[in-house]
Amino acid sequence: MSHDRDGESQETAPEALILFGLIAILVGADVVADSFSGTTPIHLVAELAATTLALTGVALLWRRMEAVRRTAASLGHDLKAAREEAERWRREASDVLHGLGVAIDRQFERWQLTGAEREIALLLLKGLSHKEVSMVRDTTERTVRQQALAIYRKAGLSGRAELAAFFLEDLLLPVRQDESHN
Repeated sequence: MSHDRDGESQETAPEALILFGLIAILVGADVVADSFSGTTPIHLVAELAATTLALTGVALLWRRMEAVRRTAASLGHDLKAAREEAERWRREASDVLHGLGVAIDRQFERWQLTGAEREIALLLLKGLSHKEVSMVRDTTERTVRQQALAIYRKAGLSGRAELAAFFLEDLLLPVRQDESHN
């Protein structure tokens, strides 16, 4: 069952809309029948008020459903645009990313990291926490912490920030004015 921003079920809105509509029809039919049978005006006013409230419920639910539909369409459009942008970036950066991957792997070889340590180091570089790495690798968080410490020791680094900086520092050089206009 899906939910909108306010946590309300979107799937119950059409059912509620139908329910309010049926209530309005039934109470409206009762008003008509009662008016021909000589019911008191107070009773007719009460039933007309109930019909009006039910019709108001229909209108409000319809308006809410349309707002949710527009929001969903907008979010779908935004998601599609974000995915297209990410794919475009991947295509444009493909050679660079491949080269970076090769360079990272070579550095891991220089540090003499084991296969498990290489995998953990890559996951840490991707920003995963020790807990997330342990879930991905189906091991304990303690094991991941110990392997991370071994990685930092072999690399001569003090921790995750220095590990990331080791590979990213030169990538984040400022763009020179003459390069930024190409």
